[in-house]
Amino acid sequence: MDKIALAMIYHAIPEEMLLSFAAKRTSKEAWDALKIMCQEADRVKAARIQKMKADFESLSMKESELVDDICMRLNGLVTNIRVLGEEVSESYVVKKLLRSVPKKFPQITSTIEQFVDLDKMTVEEAVASLKAQRKIERKN
Repeated sequence: MDKIALAMIYHAIPEEMLLSFAAKRTSKEAWDALKIMCQEADRVKAARIQKMKADFESLSMKESELVDDICMRLNGLVTNIRVLGEEVSESYVVKKLLRSVPKKFPQITSTIEQFVDLDKMTVEEAVASLKAQRKIERKN
């Protein structure tokens, strides 16, 4: 029975990992090694998520930076966090974007926050609103 279980484990793991399991003589040894490898992978994943979340929270727009630039950096971080399986709501990203803009934007962000439901707004709509308000401000 043990040889059958060991064979099933060998069939279930990727080919690249097969050599590292060749020295395992019992299914228990192989299973324990597999469990340890998965736990380590989960720890690495959790650490990467925490690092990206910290980067997300500390993100801010530089005075000389364009709205499109901050949006690309923000979307890149959010995409990577989501790829790792962590949930990030659209409204949370919109609110972060509005908090990230420099001091020259306070009237623009206040206007958006007062007249738009941020829980229903998309990142694209927030970017378009920031750009539109910025153009209006430049004309005046």
